[in-house]
Amino acid sequence: MKNNPTHKDFYAVGISYKNADAETRGKFSLSQQQSEALIAKAKERGLDEVMINTTCNRTELYGFADSHKALKELLVEHSQGDQGIFDSLGYEFQKEEAINHLFKVGTGLDSQILGDFEVISQLKKSFYLSKKQGMVNGHSERLVNAVIQASKRVKTETKLSTGATSVAFAAVRFILAQQKQLSHAKIVLFGTGKIGRNTCQNLVKHAPDNEIVLINRTTEKANQIAGKFDLTVKPLGDLAAEIRQADILIVATGASGYTISNELVHLKKPLLVLDLSIPRNVDPSLTENPLVRLVPLDELSKITDATLNERKKYIPQAEAIIEEVKDEYMEWLRLRKYAPLIHALKEKWQLNDLSETPNPQQQKFLKVTGQIASFLRENPEKADHTAEVLRDLFDLEIPSHV
Repeated sequence: MKNNPTHKDFYAVGISYKNADAETRGKFSLSQQQSEALIAKAKERGLDEVMINTTCNRTELYGFADSHKALKELLVEHSQGDQGIFDSLGYEFQKEEAINHLFKVGTGLDSQILGDFEVISQLKKSFYLSKKQGMVNGHSERLVNAVIQASKRVKTETKLSTGATSVAFAAVRFILAQQKQLSHAKIVLFGTGKIGRNTCQNLVKHAPDNEIVLINRTTEKANQIAGKFDLTVKPLGDLAAEIRQADILIVATGASGYTISNELVHLKKPLLVLDLSIPRNVDPSLTENPLVRLVPLDELSKITDATLNERKKYIPQAEAIIEEVKDEYMEWLRLRKYAPLIHALKEKWQLNDLSETPNPQQQKFLKVTGQIASFLRENPEKADHTAEVLRDLFDLEIPSHV
């Protein structure tokens, strides 16, 4: 990891569905542009590693800092959130507690819908965004890979992800439960972001006999998705007319404010509206219309399907997998702090960057460094003292590391 003697602790700060409603979470949500600006500002302020996880259920920052305050300030500065609101509703974790939290999030144990299998792809995306801007290194890469490994094992070795374990699938399950005679209903999907695409895929799979119309601000994106499923695409200017004819309206635009208001909705028959967006994209005042039933994201996520109790049985098994993978990572982390010592010894004995076959003396020193590394690994209770003795004995200058 980079040399940085002041940034010693790994933190996680965030706000989630557990304490904050959709409207409040929406204020702290971060667009791609805001996320990139936040990471750039973190780099400017001298932080080594920062990763953002922003979803419909939470917005979180992970990284190394002097304290959690540095990460909280970044989040508040780059979102519409308020420091006071965060202090009352947000959370912060430090060191191993922060690592534990990331494992729970990545495996779906901390999701609003238990076992959410989409969260790990969101974490991967967050990681690559930070990596692209040079704000991750050895620690984050190893940690994220460990979380990905745990997520794969939980999904393949348990049944935690059985049933409605994503917002998109939950939306379709809800529609199927509400509309007993769903065949030949007209469904308008407004927004073709990730949740919109996944919802569309689930609709085609589980409700194939319905008319599905896609509308997006960028028609090209809607055409790309429609081409995969042979669906109808209409321009944004037709939105009001299509809503008037629809039985179900699904909104997932990812806009920063309301995209569906009373001015757009002129009905002659009942309309079921599902708002899958954070921040909310549907004006709550639509509920004043007696023909409208509005179901926001949080209400949808709380609806339990028949498999939920069955899935809960696998939580202990999932936790055991997490502990196993996390223990391997923590062991790597423990040994990593001695890597500068081994490197310094090799430097002193001229063993780094050997371009030719080691001579007999170098071979002896290589064997010694290998023995030292093995001793540190196999004797954790003596490792710190041994490292200190070696530093003094060989007069090694080792810079502080995170």
